[in-house]
Amino acid sequence: MAERFERHRQPWTQDEIRKLHTLAGKGMSLKAIAKALTRSEESTKDRAKADGLTIVKLR
Repeated sequence: MAERFERHRQPWTQDEIRKLHTLAGKGMSLKAIAKALTRSEESTKDRAKADGLTIVKLR
């Protein structure tokens, strides 16, 4: 359970932001992007919104 909060409130690096833009552009789901970045879905969603990105919702 401790590993869940290991990166709590860490600032985003330029590399992570670049990767977020790339993965969102490929049309990946929020869950997949968050897992690839080892960040929470909420954090990923907030950052994408701040950058003006749209993340598709897979059904």
